[in-house]
Amino acid sequence: MRKRAAAIAIMLMVSSAAMAHREEYNSMPSQGGNADVVVDLPPEVWTQNQQRQQDDCQRCCTYENRRYSEGSLVKAEGIILQCSRDEKSLGTNNLIWKVLK
Repeated sequence: MRKRAAAIAIMLMVSSAAMAHREEYNSMPSQGGNADVVVDLPPEVWTQNQQRQQDDCQRCCTYENRRYSEGSLVKAEGIILQCSRDEKSLGTNNLIWKVLK
């Protein structure tokens, strides 16, 4: 009977120590474990730098997200396009793609 009571007392002490350690572990922030962090960001964050690069070119034609200067030629689907001024428009960025024959 005495051995059994001693064994139960030892088991209670070990289990209470383990529970205290578990509680301490759960309350502490992770130190680089397997924690996934999800941060919601608006789409502007991902495209902000790309937008700035496009705004830097005041006199460019754009084709497939690439910028071309005045006089550039691009072949698209068998058609040759030239970046040139639009005579009908006034402004700083009056370049358009014109189809060459």
